[in-house]
Amino acid sequence: MSPRPNSSRGVIAVDKIGTKVLFLNPVTFETEVALDGFARTVHELLVLPEAGLAYVPIFGDGIHGRNPNPGHLLCIIDLEQRAHVGDIDLRPYIAPHTLRLGRDGLIYITCENSAVVAVIDRSTHKVVEAIDSGSTNGHRLVISPDGERLYTENEEDGTVSVIDLPRRRLLGKIKTPRPLAGIAISPDGRTVVAVDDAQPSLFLIDTAEGRVTDEVRLEGVPKAAQIARYAPDDSLLAVTSLNSGTVSLIDPSFRQQTAIPVGSQPMDMAFRDDELFVACQGDGSVHVIDIPDRRAKYSFQAGAGCECLGFF
Repeated sequence: MSPRPNSSRGVIAVDKIGTKVLFLNPVTFETEVALDGFARTVHELLVLPEAGLAYVPIFGDGIHGRNPNPGHLLCIIDLEQRAHVGDIDLRPYIAPHTLRLGRDGLIYITCENSAVVAVIDRSTHKVVEAIDSGSTNGHRLVISPDGERLYTENEEDGTVSVIDLPRRRLLGKIKTPRPLAGIAISPDGRTVVAVDDAQPSLFLIDTAEGRVTDEVRLEGVPKAAQIARYAPDDSLLAVTSLNSGTVSLIDPSFRQQTAIPVGSQPMDMAFRDDELFVACQGDGSVHVIDIPDRRAKYSFQAGAGCECLGFF
């Protein structure tokens, strides 16, 4: 089945394996612009269509846990010019990874090796503060819908740090049964989903109680998963398993699951209407999932291996 028309102006994708940032046609998905010259290596992505900008961190030349030369830059990408227009120097904070926009208009980014969440003012593109995350294993973060709490998943620690955002201070940590690999938060803010890095399971954390209250086994997924992302309308939770080559579509009650085979090493995802786009860094493919039918519709190639992508 071929792609269908849509209202997106463009697609931006982070080609982690190829060390590039790509702009794709939103209908044909052909690569129209490839930005290169980045230090190793580009990881993660924050797209702000209303500002006409995207931000891509330079994590370093390794991976989590093996990053001998950690980076310190956050690249600024102009979505209209389709150009790399500047960098934010995060030093002394290093190994920047996941970043999110807070309700206060500030950007929050984990700086893994420095055990902080850096705070960036978008009007000046400067670091204005750093919040103790309590762990040099803090890799990914999520922010509660009300903007009151920020959570980091602290991989090998097997903990989730809880940060009071208005006061910018670490409140404490929530222990999980095993090490972690990803994190998501429900649109109502009541549940943090921590992805198990040892087994194909999810830990459900009640944010009011501040503890793990349930564990959900992933069906049809033989190995541990990694990235979890809620649909904007709260209709489902999508979870990729890099080592299983699958994406799982899970209803918000966690009672129904569908595991769908995709490409090699699926990573992050992007939602558009009733479709889910899954970036597979292992073979350079992007797989498009028909959400209502719970099936893969088609795939296309993008770069050497994209970790994530977004629409604008």
